[in-house]
Amino acid sequence: MNRSSFSLFLLFIIVVVLCAPAAAQRRIGRPIQKIVAPTALKTHETGATAVVIDETLSVLRDKPSLFAEPIQRMRRGRKLVIKGVAEADGVKFYKVAAPPSSFGWVQADAVFGAFRPADEERLARLVQAAEGFDQIEIAEEFFGLYPKSQFRAPILLLFGDLLEEVAAKLSKDSNNRLTRREMAASGAPMHSYFLNFVSLDRYRKLGIVFLFNSATKSFHYDGASWREIVQKFPVSAETAEAQKRLDSLKLKMDATASTK
Repeated sequence: MNRSSFSLFLLFIIVVVLCAPAAAQRRIGRPIQKIVAPTALKTHETGATAVVIDETLSVLRDKPSLFAEPIQRMRRGRKLVIKGVAEADGVKFYKVAAPPSSFGWVQADAVFGAFRPADEERLARLVQAAEGFDQIEIAEEFFGLYPKSQFRAPILLLFGDLLEEVAAKLSKDSNNRLTRREMAASGAPMHSYFLNFVSLDRYRKLGIVFLFNSATKSFHYDGASWREIVQKFPVSAETAEAQKRLDSLKLKMDATASTK
C-alpha cells in the first residue's frame, strides 16, 4: 500500500471511530413520549350526585375532551353519579354514570349539586340570567336542590312574578284559540276547556297551578311561591311584596266565581 492510499485508509478509520458514538446516540435517541389521555382521578367529588342544569353544556362524551365523540345531550333534571375527574381543553370534566345505562364524560359546569358549595350561588345567578320556560325550569331545579338556601326567598318572589306574566299570555292565547261556538256545541262547561288548554301541560308537569276566572276568561298564578315566602320567611325583605301579590290575587279571584 503506497503512502497516499495508507493516508486515505487512516482518515477513514478516524472518521468511523469519531462518528460511531454519535450514530449510536441517534439510534438510541431520547425515549419517545407516549401521549396519555387524561384519566379519571379520585377526588372529594367522586361518588357525589349531580343534576344536569345547563343544557347548552350537557353533552355526554366518550372521552374528557371538547373534541371527543358525543354520546348524547342530556336533558335538564337528569341525575348523575360522579365517578372521576379530569381536565382537558381548559375545562374540568366529570366521568359520570347516567342511569339507566349511559356512561361518559360531561363538562363539570353543566351540572350542579350540594357537593360544591359555590353551586348554590352559581345556580341562583343562572336563574336570574335565563329566559322563558328555561328560567322557570331552572328555578324549579334550584328549589329542589337548595330547600334552605339564603337565596330562596328572592327567587320565590321572582318565580311568582314570572308565572303571573305567563298567566297573562295563557289568557290571550287560549281566548284566541278556543271558540265560543265550538265550546257551546259540545255541551261541556266552558271553564273545562280553558283548564284543559294544551299550553298548561308543561307547567302542570312541574307542579305549577293556574287559577281561571270564568267571568274575565283569564288565568292567574295560584300564588304558591308567594305564600311560601310569607309562611317560611316572615322577616325577609321579600315578605311585604309577597303579601301584596297575594292580596291582589284574592281581589282578582273573589270578584267572580272561580275554578281551580
